[in-house]
Amino acid sequence: MTAVVVVDGRALGGSSRLAVTRPDRLEAALAAMRARLAEVDQAYSRFRPDSELSAVNDRPGELHRVSPQLAAAVAAGLRAARLSGGAVDPTLGRVMRVVGYDRTFGQVAAHGPAISLRPRSVAGWEAIQFDPVAHTLRLPEGVELDLGATGKGLAADLAAAAALAASGTGAGVLVSLGGDIATAGIAPDGGWVIQVSEDSGAPISAGAEAVSIRSGALATSSITVRHWERGEVQLHHILDPATGLPAAGPWRTASAIAATCVDANLASTGAIVKGEGAVEWLGQLNLPARLVERQGRITRLGGWPEVMA
Repeated sequence: MTAVVVVDGRALGGSSRLAVTRPDRLEAALAAMRARLAEVDQAYSRFRPDSELSAVNDRPGELHRVSPQLAAAVAAGLRAARLSGGAVDPTLGRVMRVVGYDRTFGQVAAHGPAISLRPRSVAGWEAIQFDPVAHTLRLPEGVELDLGATGKGLAADLAAAAALAASGTGAGVLVSLGGDIATAGIAPDGGWVIQVSEDSGAPISAGAEAVSIRSGALATSSITVRHWERGEVQLHHILDPATGLPAAGPWRTASAIAATCVDANLASTGAIVKGEGAVEWLGQLNLPARLVERQGRITRLGGWPEVMA
């Protein structure tokens, strides 16, 4: 049997987990993962005033030459917007601040003064001027980038690749960043067994639904964990770019499996926003997915396995 060692921690304002199949290379893999995540945080955290992204957001209208790290994150965000028809939009930064998500979630107050929200579409991803070759970026006035969705998936992919490179020949690694899970290398016997839950921090339970993957990634997006109140207004972190308000569709949780965590996150987040249109859209993407309605009924798509009795 393949030995698997797991280390839990914190990264990018949330929980993290590293699992490796070569215990003798654990410290090297962990150091490589942490180093890559530190680079990610410096490049595109919107909660750090000294991040590269904050500098871009603070100076709209100016042409910025950005680092390869930020350029890759912006490219991933724009690709997600294109593939989702704008449902996953990286220009939600200003709206996120307005609804109260202006710091890492652990620092967001669960209750606060009442606010008044009116439906209003965001400026939209097509307003961004970005050259992926020259690594230049310009934002229109009033637009702020939030790369939290695809950016976290990208971070998981990058961290898994870094940990694998440090692990050596024949190794396998799994990196989880608050529900965004990427794997790399050779999976352990039976694959990577992943508990599918709304809260990535939930303890492992024998009765919980789980799936096994040998490669690729799995992401879960949910409105049940990152939520807060402002007066009588119930808010959560998945916003609909068409209204600028929290997505109000039928799904409370969406999970998807894809070749990369960026694509898995695109699918899970896009499904929450698209609501009733998610089933047809996920079918077009041909990705296994699991959707949970607000009342708890589960829909499995694209070969997502049924629960064995």
